[in-house]
Formats: sequence, structure tokens, C-alpha cells
Amino acid sequence: MTRRTGLCLLALGAVFSARGAVPAAPELDVVKVRDNIYMLVGPAENTTVAFGTDGVMIVNTQSEAMAPKILAAVARLTDQPIRYIVNTDAHAANTAGNVIVTKAGKFIADRIESDSASIIAHENVLNRLSGVTGGDPPGERLGWPEDVYYKGWMDMHFNGEAIQIIHEPHAHTDGDSVVFFRGSDVIATGDLFAPGAYPVIDLERGGSFQGIIDALNRLIDLAVPDANEEGGTMIIPGHGRVTDEYDLVIYRDMLTIIRDRVRDLIHRGMSLEQVQAARPTRDYDGIYGSDAGPWTTRMFVAAVYRDLDRPAP
Repeated sequence: MTRRTGLCLLALGAVFSARGAVPAAPELDVVKVRDNIYMLVGPAENTTVAFGTDGVMIVNTQSEAMAPKILAAVARLTDQPIRYIVNTDAHAANTAGNVIVTKAGKFIADRIESDSASIIAHENVLNRLSGVTGGDPPGERLGWPEDVYYKGWMDMHFNGEAIQIIHEPHAHTDGDSVVFFRGSDVIATGDLFAPGAYPVIDLERGGSFQGIIDALNRLIDLAVPDANEEGGTMIIPGHGRVTDEYDLVIYRDMLTIIRDRVRDLIHRGMSLEQVQAARPTRDYDGIYGSDAGPWTTRMFVAAVYRDLDRPAP
């Protein structure tokens, strides 16, 4: 390695460190978002960690394999106990680590401390994890949400700030929650938003394309930018980089354009295969598309088509 190359690598390392991202463990990076809020970046999903004098709140626990690494990262950030886990949907990518993480936590209710953290989610998440909703085999009981909300939102005060957990019906799934840390001005969106990929629309679990657009519009209403429409409210997506309101707007506009294109092709009487061949996403595929993996561009277009082509309820 030349001296010039070594200096360049050192400079890049300094820039990366200055942005708040440092390697925490294999396949897990820790990115500072605010003074007390961090994003843990796994190979497939993100986890939000917020901590203070009251304890730790974790948004999504990722897989069983990643859960011990999440606990290790949290231990490096704070010695406070994990009090709450929030699941933004019922998918295993966000909930499979629940049992491991909750066993490492403590929860206080009526001055009595339990030996596990409390899991918060919308009731539709509980129904799926417990097997009440058909088609989803039940997981281990300790990993089910026990602090369940049924209305459109749940409010709480934790670590000196108000936190709103807001249900986004029929978006990525029918149990989506976004977590708004109002004092810190940070929103964890779960998987209804991923700045580098088309959204997964889980039609079998109550998701819808228009529901994702509606959820993004509500997030845009909550977020407040800083100078030149940049910065301000920080957005932690389900996977991908930390973003802001401007990224939400770009993403919402992209999905709205694709919706209108596919709807027009459906009105012309085109089949799914014809719509896929017409490539209504072609000018966005370089940013959001994928020809391989668990969610390809063709799968995304198929989900949009099937959602827009089904009869209105």
C-alpha cells in the first residue's frame, strides 16, 4: 500500500467516524442519530435504540442470530436496562429476536420489577405472532406483545420525552407501527419505508400499495425539515440509511407516479405479464430495483398490479 493510499484510507475512516458510524460487531454497525438515539444496522434490517435515565427502548429485534449482537451493542452504549421493545410489524425479520432480547430486559409496573422487557405492538401483530390470525404459526409465548394497543396510536412518556406509537393500517402489513420520539425529533418507520428499495407490499397480511403512500404522507406531515428542506426530523427506515423529510417526499412521489402508471395500464386492459413487460418502473430501477433476492422488481410490480386490480371493498 502506498503512502497516498494509506492517507486516503485514514481520511475516509475519519469522515465515516465523524458521521457517527463505527463497527460494533460482525454484520452490525452502530450509527448515532441523536445524542440518545442510535440505529443498529444489520445485514437485512435496522434496529432503533433509545436510552436515558428511565432505561432502554428497542424498536425491532431482527433475527435470532442478530439478537445477541444487538444486546452487545446496547451494553456498549449504556448500562441502563432494556425496558421496552416495539415491534413495527409481525415479520420474523423484526420479531424473531424478541425472546432473546426480552429475557435480557427488566420491566417495572406498579413498582414491581419483572424479569423481562415489555413488548409493545398493535393488536394485529399479537394476533399473527400468537397464531390467532390464520396462516401464521404461533411463536414462543415470551416473544408475543403484551402491551398491545387497539386504536390508532399509543402515547407514552419515557426518558424525559413524549413518544407516539402510531398505527398505519394496511400499509406494508395491517399491523404497521411507526415510532415518533417527539423530543429527540426522530421517527422509526419500520418496513413501510426503505430509501434504497421498492417497498414490500404484503397483500396476504393486509398490506396495500395505497396504504403505504398514505402512511408516507402522514410521516411527511409529522417531519419538519431544517434549512433548504434538509435535516431536521431524522428518519430511521426499516433498512437502509438514515434519512429526512426530503427523502420521504422523493420516495412518496416515486410511488405515486408508479401507481398512476400501473393503474393506467390496467385501465387499458393489460394483463400482469404485459404490465411487467411494459416496465412502468424503468426510470427508477437503477435506484430501487433488484433482479435477485427476496423482493425483486417483478415481484413489486406484481404486488402493485394485484392490489390495484382487485375490487374495492
